[in-house]
Amino acid sequence: MDKFVIKGGRRLTGEVNISGAKNAVVAILPAVLLSDEPCIIENVPSISDVKISLTILREMGAEVTPIGKDTYRIDPTTVNNYCVPYETARKMRASYYFLGALLGKFNKARVSMPGGCSLGDRPIDQHLKAFKVLGANHSLSQGMIDLTAEKLVGGQIFFDVVTVGATMNAMLAGVKAEGLTIIENAAKEPHIVDLANFLNSMGANIMGAGTDYIKIRGVKHLHGTTYSVIPDQIEAGTFMIAAAATGGDVLVKNVIPKHLESITKKLEKIGVNIESFDDSIRVWVDGPLVKANIKTSPHPGFPTDMQPQIATLLTLASGTSIITEGIWDQRFRYVEELRRMGADITVNGTVALIEGKGNLMGAPVKACDLRAGAALIIAGLSASGITEIEDIYHIERGYDGMEVKLRQMGADIRKVSLPDENDDKESEQKTVSRNDINDDAEAV
Repeated sequence: MDKFVIKGGRRLTGEVNISGAKNAVVAILPAVLLSDEPCIIENVPSISDVKISLTILREMGAEVTPIGKDTYRIDPTTVNNYCVPYETARKMRASYYFLGALLGKFNKARVSMPGGCSLGDRPIDQHLKAFKVLGANHSLSQGMIDLTAEKLVGGQIFFDVVTVGATMNAMLAGVKAEGLTIIENAAKEPHIVDLANFLNSMGANIMGAGTDYIKIRGVKHLHGTTYSVIPDQIEAGTFMIAAAATGGDVLVKNVIPKHLESITKKLEKIGVNIESFDDSIRVWVDGPLVKANIKTSPHPGFPTDMQPQIATLLTLASGTSIITEGIWDQRFRYVEELRRMGADITVNGTVALIEGKGNLMGAPVKACDLRAGAALIIAGLSASGITEIEDIYHIERGYDGMEVKLRQMGADIRKVSLPDENDDKESEQKTVSRNDINDDAEAV
């Protein structure tokens, strides 16, 4: 078990390179299964969710070959298994993308119920609704979801709520379905467009990705391709807020500025200076931070995955800020940890009232999910004293070498390894054995 130890109070300065988008790559890697030839995927972030996805592909029989630091060649032609290993799949939420990909490849799929961060009730009923429209039946037994279809036939899918995961799964299942598939009330996030672009580069026929109305004309075969994953807008936004929280001056490189517009606009209202270039954004602070009201909503609104980070920034701003969470009903679980650091935040249902104090104090805290962990890192960087963050495996699910990138900008952050519970038990057993031999050892 590891933890981050942060000595706060240092301004972040310099440059940071943004890695490939987590929310795109976790769908693109399963999508490779639909190809009839090998694919090369570039700009793949080194995060635990990617490692799990690659492990699943290998366990199913695909040949996965690293090519350089962030590039993989994946040959899916050796896969003849439609069942994703239970123990591996349950470690991450995005394992459900194997449902759509395997259904599209074999007309059947067997995948465990997904794991990952717990942010409240996140059912997959809309995924199953989409699969049913395409002709698949499902059953659930012993934690496994089974899908079967005689054949997949295009149909009209209308989602009751805007859902990123179900939109992407419908695309994965629909690209080889016979005829025309229409997805209405589709999610519009950049990673949905990226998945569509990847599938189209293999020969799929997807139109309208990035709007709420997507049309897919099924094809019989998909060919190999070389494709580069888009930059991660949430990682970029996290570093932008970290720069602002420390009063720093940072150039955030390898980004698509248009994907960051909702974040940029809020930061400017808070008093942060932003300058956009073709593929980078400069963020700096030369004045006081001020209150703001924020409501999370589907793209192009303010992303829920940036809510904990900007809440941390608002604890440093003057005045009373209000954050309304419009996506996940348990997104505010991190608030208790920020309170340990001196934050004045009151939560009532999906609304948080933040009384900006202008400073935080270092404290021992725990990451309760991926983005909460990022928020605690930002808090630790800006706080006075030492902050220790445990359960950082959540953070490593979605951030590629975060502590390394922060150190390159001047942060005092290090990863410390802690003994796990088994080590503790083994140590206790050894201590008992030594005491049995010499009751006076302590006195000596």
